[in-house]
Amino acid sequence: MNRPFSFIIITYNEEIHLPRLLNSISDLGAPIFVLDSGSTDNTVQIAEKAGATALQHPFENHPKQWDFALKNFKIETPWVICLDADQTVTPELKKHLDEFTGEDHADVSGIYFNRKNFFKGRWLKHGGYFPFYLLKMFRYGIGYSDLNENMDHRFIVPGKTIIWKDGFLLEENLKENQISFWIAKHNRYSDLVAHEEVERMLLLRQQTLKPRFWGSPDERTAWLKQLWWRLPRYARPMLYFTYRMIFQLGVLDGRTGIIFHFLQGFWFRLIVDVKIDEILQQQNINKTPAKKTGSPLKFAIVFIILFTLFYYFNIMFFGLTQPGHHYSSFLAGHLNYIAGLRIILLKSSAAILNLLGFAAITNDYDLLVAGHGTLQVVYSCLGLGVISFFAAFVLAYPGNWRSKLIFLAGGIIGIEFLNMLRFVLLAIFWDKRNYHIIDHHTIFNMVLYLVIAIVLYFWVKHDDAPISNNA
Repeated sequence: MNRPFSFIIITYNEEIHLPRLLNSISDLGAPIFVLDSGSTDNTVQIAEKAGATALQHPFENHPKQWDFALKNFKIETPWVICLDADQTVTPELKKHLDEFTGEDHADVSGIYFNRKNFFKGRWLKHGGYFPFYLLKMFRYGIGYSDLNENMDHRFIVPGKTIIWKDGFLLEENLKENQISFWIAKHNRYSDLVAHEEVERMLLLRQQTLKPRFWGSPDERTAWLKQLWWRLPRYARPMLYFTYRMIFQLGVLDGRTGIIFHFLQGFWFRLIVDVKIDEILQQQNINKTPAKKTGSPLKFAIVFIILFTLFYYFNIMFFGLTQPGHHYSSFLAGHLNYIAGLRIILLKSSAAILNLLGFAAITNDYDLLVAGHGTLQVVYSCLGLGVISFFAAFVLAYPGNWRSKLIFLAGGIIGIEFLNMLRFVLLAIFWDKRNYHIIDHHTIFNMVLYLVIAIVLYFWVKHDDAPISNNA
């Protein structure tokens, strides 16, 4: 049976992955083309043994490699399917392809597959990683590789696209089971992303797709990227990581998933931000002194006033919501943000512990872990003093209010996320017999103030720069 589509695969030292992919599509009997970038293992031999047509081309980046593949293979089918070597076609997707006819899709130019991504053998079901739609199948000669991207490659097709929501494509890079490989690869990727973003800041690179939140999956990604470029560097990795972990439920992906989300959602993007600053400094882009609004004395006075107000307001409010002479039942029952914060921290910590295999329950004040005792969360555990310091500094510092509010929100969420992780670790490992020898509150506050100092340093440095991500 002559299939109306061909497969194109790009490879580099993929002898561990390529047989798995080829086995998943062999029953379809479609032509297979492999573009290799100089493998030193048996990748090319495996491809040719399976009947694939192989070409060699030096690798520069993914978009250019796909562009070369689409322009240099002799494709004779009206459709192409472009796959990475570490992907495999599931039976659900194979059924779609087996039943595919050009006549039934006469008004369609491209088809999105639904990817399931794996890390160290675990399916990443949360944190924004599923469902995840990739444009992998399109009309040959109509679709093309987006060369305006440096690393995050995608294909573009004019015309109508559809999504096969149950057409699953599995992606698992077995080389990444060695974390050193993952780190080395993403260190290389961070170079590409940093250079690309600097070029966008200087208006040397534009988006091909029209950014639309309610558009196709790729148009929505283009819209989100524009939002990302406007966020303050060094603050946005923490914002994104927190968003993935809490609002996209990345915490439910277990220990392995949390490690992945931290590395990919925070570490990788922090490295990119550092490299962006290095590039700007090397090109003397940030050498022009920034215009200041306000004096150091004014900042210090405003900071002290705000910190005093925030710090003592929290203490006063706590007193009004506790039974006693000045107790207010209305505040305690309807506006008690301190009790609400404590319950959120306790419930979130218990959820993480249960996910990690521990048996944890909570009430309004205590976190009980079977076999590990009880952790009581009091006022001093909530981090309100640290938050008061952070909020006072950010609000007092002269600068753009939009930038300050975004940074403030992300910082507060980040502080409490770290606080929640502290509760998890304390519930598992803390020995109460050492309490009078080592005060975990003091240790945590020292670490947290150090982290805040580092983050504030980079935020101030970025905010003072004459060229921002708004370019």
